[in-house]
Amino acid sequence: MKLGKITKGIAGFYYVDVNGELFECKARGIFRKNKIIPLIGDQVTIEILDESKRIGMIEEIKPRYNELIRPTVANIDQVVVVFSIVQPDLNLFLLDRFLILGESKGLDILICLNKTDLIDNKALDMIKSRYQKTNYKILTTNIINNQNLDDLKKKLLNKTSVFAGPSGVGKSSILKEITGSNLEVGEVSVKTGRGKHTTRHAELLAISNNSWVVDTPGFSSLDIDYIDINDLSDYFPEFNDYIESCKFASCSHINEPGCKVKQAVAENIINNERYESYIQFYKEIKESSRRY
Repeated sequence: MKLGKITKGIAGFYYVDVNGELFECKARGIFRKNKIIPLIGDQVTIEILDESKRIGMIEEIKPRYNELIRPTVANIDQVVVVFSIVQPDLNLFLLDRFLILGESKGLDILICLNKTDLIDNKALDMIKSRYQKTNYKILTTNIINNQNLDDLKKKLLNKTSVFAGPSGVGKSSILKEITGSNLEVGEVSVKTGRGKHTTRHAELLAISNNSWVVDTPGFSSLDIDYIDINDLSDYFPEFNDYIESCKFASCSHINEPGCKVKQAVAENIINNERYESYIQFYKEIKESSRRY
């Protein structure tokens, strides 16, 4: 038996990295019987069926410490949320959705703002100010002059990171530079202004020993109806210093008097646009709960 990590899964075949060697594996029927699906990022033990052809069989899936639904990957330490400044235009409301995903799974979060060669510094600073009180790490990149790509690679070391974001923002281009992988790179549709999908399946890419990144298909929407409405405020880190001081323990931070979160917004301590995202998400989750 050998211990490895699933790096890719296609049509019932799983590709398992064992100390740098890739084995094509099927999973034992017992997993299907127990309705257990191996996931990218899983630590597994495999039986080698043919050493020369590098063919094996997955015998055991080690316990996962987390699991993402969309993208479907396991054992992730960090999410790198990649958005472009333009082409396609930056959608901050959608960015906030991705941040909630990372927060709800307890992941470290790094915001990567790409294509910064297409915007002036003043406009860029205004975008950064939105997240000033969140303590999220923000890195600006562009492929034209390799801005901050070395810094980004350092932040990926000794972690398994998932790259997530809409199509066309440059995820595959960045990963191609960082990993040297021959990833397909797409363009932004002139007609729609949105990105075209280039990554068709999630795949784990090795950067160095014990350092992995997941390239995932881009998507333009992200449902948040899985979140408990009472937990939503916990996923806005800039609220943390004020939640306990609210007059009511069950404060929703929307209509209640004596709300310290609303006071911080009024005093421009908490960014108003971020607060508006919170309100919209709150209403969305509440409306979704009424339908079920």
